[in-house]
This record gives sequence, C-alpha cells and structure tokens, in this order.
Amino acid sequence: MANKAQQPPHLHLAEVTASQFLDIWKHFDSDGNGYIEGKELENFFKELEMARRGAGVDPSNPTFREKMKEFMQKFDKNKDGRIEMSELAQILPTEENFLLCFRQFVSSSAEFMAAWRRYDTDRSGYIEANELKGFLSDLLEKANRHYDEQKLQEYTQTILKMFDLNGDGKLGLSEMASETFWLQGVKLTSEQFNAIFTYYDKDGNGYIDEQELDALLRDLYQTNKKEVDPTNLSGYKQSIMSLSDGGKLYRGELEIVLCREPIV
Repeated sequence: MANKAQQPPHLHLAEVTASQFLDIWKHFDSDGNGYIEGKELENFFKELEMARRGAGVDPSNPTFREKMKEFMQKFDKNKDGRIEMSELAQILPTEENFLLCFRQFVSSSAEFMAAWRRYDTDRSGYIEANELKGFLSDLLEKANRHYDEQKLQEYTQTILKMFDLNGDGKLGLSEMASETFWLQGVKLTSEQFNAIFTYYDKDGNGYIDEQELDALLRDLYQTNKKEVDPTNLSGYKQSIMSLSDGGKLYRGELEIVLCREPIV
C-alpha cells in the first residue's frame, strides 16, 4: 500500500483540474524549490511516459535519454535544464487551459493592466489574497470563461501558488512580469532603471508621458540588441500606459514592470 500511495497523481487523466495540477507539481518538486530538476525531472519524465504509453520504461536505455532531450527542447522555454511551474502548465492538459489562458492575458493584454490598476489601489504593485478572487473574476469575464464559486476559489489558489514566488500571500505584478517579460527578457537593475527614468523624466516631475515611454522602450530594445517590432512595441506601450494616471506614468508603475527587484 505504501508504494501505491507514492504513485504520481493524475498523470493518466485526459485533462487535469487546477487543483490536480498542483498535486502533480508538489509530488515531483519534492524539495519544494520551485523547479522540477535533476532526479525529480528524470522521475517526472519516466512517470509521464509510463502514463501515456501504459507500459514501463527503462531510464538507462539510450532511447529514453534521447526522448527526454527532445522533450526538454520542446518545453524548457528558458533553456535552464529544468521545468518551472509555468512550463508544466504547457506540458499537462489542464482543464479549460485556464493557466495558459491566464498567462496569455498577463503577457499581452492592456485590459489585464487596466484591471490590475483597479485593484492595486495604493499602487504598491501587489494585490492582496482577498482581492485576488475579484481580480480573477474580472479577467475570466473579459475572457468569456465560465466558472462557478468553487472553480474561482480553486483558480485563485492556483494562481497564488504559481506566481507568489516569495510566499507572502500576495500577487505581485513584478512576480508575474518576471514570468512573462514585457520586453522578452529585458529586466533592469535598480541602477539601470533609475538612470533611464531620470534621462527621460527631464523636468524631474516623477512621471513620463506616452511619447517619452515610446522613446524609452525603443532605447531598451536597441541597448539589448533586439529588433524593434512596431506591433509588439505598440502592445507593450498600451499595456504599460494602462497603469498610468491620466496619461502620466509615474516612476513606481514603470519600476514594477521593468525592474528585477522593487526599489526601496
């Protein structure tokens, strides 16, 4: 019975719910460090192959290693040799693809930022756990996703688990931005952010406007040797400006999106 209790949960299912997804994550991230890596990764791939094929697999077989390599090339998006929770969400067929739907909304939607602005009333860059449910409800309605109270509670806990990296029980915009970089990997240090904001805030009033933001973003693209895609640039700009106050984008709002760590 002990061995049966240790069997990985839910991998055989055609799709998993948000709570089942968390069960799987906790099972394979056995050291709780936020990654499936090393022996955990080998065990995960082995059990996944067994669940999908309905037969045993031999990790010592060269074919197993080759398949695992191909698997990681497909799903290890940041090429760090391990699986993060957001990457697992793409591997497993999650119910209604809620997690992927949410991640797409985070990464590309000005509506998301506008909704965030409504709930982050003190502009701290965080939404408290008790506010998160209402925030998600707004997003689900905008995305035309059907849900009930039980599902909403389940989704709320899943999103907290997925994005609350420091375990403080709050959803941080910077924590989500670290997962879905606005500038496709560009994140600034405090010193870099202060320097570039000061440069564009020439009158020192503590905010920049949309034209200045456009120039700032183009500067970041060029500094990081990235081609400027007009469509992407427009989308990033609209999303970030959704945090502004009457067209005034204050230092704190832009810091949350572009900076690696909050500036104290």
